[in-house]
Amino acid sequence: MSAQLSFRLTDSDDLGTLIDLYDAAARWMVEQGIDQWRPGDKDEEHFRRRMKEGEVWLATADEQVTGEQIAGEQVLGAYELWWADEPAWGTQPPVAGYVHRLMVRRGAPAGTGGALLAHAERRIAEAGRTRCRLDCVSSNPRLRAYYEGRGYTVVGEQPFKAGAGGSGYAVTLMEKPLG
Repeated sequence: MSAQLSFRLTDSDDLGTLIDLYDAAARWMVEQGIDQWRPGDKDEEHFRRRMKEGEVWLATADEQVTGEQIAGEQVLGAYELWWADEPAWGTQPPVAGYVHRLMVRRGAPAGTGGALLAHAERRIAEAGRTRCRLDCVSSNPRLRAYYEGRGYTVVGEQPFKAGAGGSGYAVTLMEKPLG
């Protein structure tokens, strides 16, 4: 990756940016025929709750790498970090951090997603936890392969994770030891 990234915790001033990132990624998924995210599914309240209950991190470029800027920043991606994930993993001892909504702006340099994931792993380790966990929709083998290529292994399946509006979907549970 050629661009250097800076990471910062988000605040309420970033809500519009997070929604824009999510909706852009969701539109791309729909265009690619990937049945996963839908534009408009995550609103300000969703991201406010994630900031309150966990952490939401934003990645910006230290130099201009695309033609787009948001609020004067070169925003390349974001992710949510949860300290528990009962809907997918059930009740667990506090040994892991859970990465959700890894979002990369279209046109970001190759490797941006991996840099976001590596930052999440460092943050989890800094918090004294030994595992990074995530889940990915079971109908997306390309995403599963992406995570496997970064050292994650499949540790289970959750056949009916509750989604927006009460719909359910199957997810693959993945984990990577840190350390």
